[in-house]
Amino acid sequence: MKLPNRFLICVVTLSAFALFALNDIVAYADDSQYKLGPDSQVKPDVPQGKITEHTWQSQIFEGTNRRYSVYVPAQYDGTKPAAVMVFQDGHTYVKRDGKFRAPVVMDNLIHAGEMPVTIGIFIDPGHKKPLPEKAGWEPTPANRSFEYDSLGDQYARFVINEILPEVAKDYKLTDNPEMRAICGISSGGICAFTVAWERPDMFRKVLSHVGSFVDLRGGHNYAPMIRKTPKKPIRVFLQDGSGDLDNKFGNWPLANQEMAASLKFSGYDFEFVYGTGGHNDIHGGSIMPEAMRWLWRDWKSEK
Repeated sequence: MKLPNRFLICVVTLSAFALFALNDIVAYADDSQYKLGPDSQVKPDVPQGKITEHTWQSQIFEGTNRRYSVYVPAQYDGTKPAAVMVFQDGHTYVKRDGKFRAPVVMDNLIHAGEMPVTIGIFIDPGHKKPLPEKAGWEPTPANRSFEYDSLGDQYARFVINEILPEVAKDYKLTDNPEMRAICGISSGGICAFTVAWERPDMFRKVLSHVGSFVDLRGGHNYAPMIRKTPKKPIRVFLQDGSGDLDNKFGNWPLANQEMAASLKFSGYDFEFVYGTGGHNDIHGGSIMPEAMRWLWRDWKSEK
């Protein structure tokens, strides 16, 4: 995938990985060069999809309540199933004036034919107490780390057995795993990978921003697991930066580089975009249209 020079990104190679690991464990975070491009902006000639807000009380994550939003593109007419893209930390991605602006990007790419007609499902992590008045980080969802950072199939079952059937009551959703994508930032990034890793029969496209592939709840095991496990039919886009976190749980830049190295070793269809940013949505937001294009690049042949 070719990205404009304005992003000033570096796609890390294995030779660069060795140099980085020795000499540049965590660099100063520099997000200043990452700007939103035209496909992250509302265009007057592009029809906008509709967004509705919902709440859900989970049985799989017993005792939790959460919000989720559903984006339905203007091109959806109900005559045939739509592609699906699920976002963790949904309130971060669903804002039309945020950094990711996923609905705006989807409006523009669907209109241009660069991704399929796709229903977006933006899910927030669970609260064990009554829901706060507004979606967001305050108070921090008590169940977030357990849901997102844990390995295993529990979160996949939550999405597949609870949320998708609920959304499917109102909209026709594809059951083709090639036409289903899942995305997240930080712990949501590793969560997205876990869903596809556990259930490639249901999701085969992953987009991870500054993913937490460290030892919060065993995520550091993925790099060797990828090498030792027969290749799975999933496509993975990773984004990270040299100024990402370094703490007692691990080093995020090294962990993402290890993931990329393992994916390459095992022959996966993957892309790793590495820059100079920190643990935030600035770099990932600036390349969101390019990441989505890459993820859905051959969708017409996958229908």
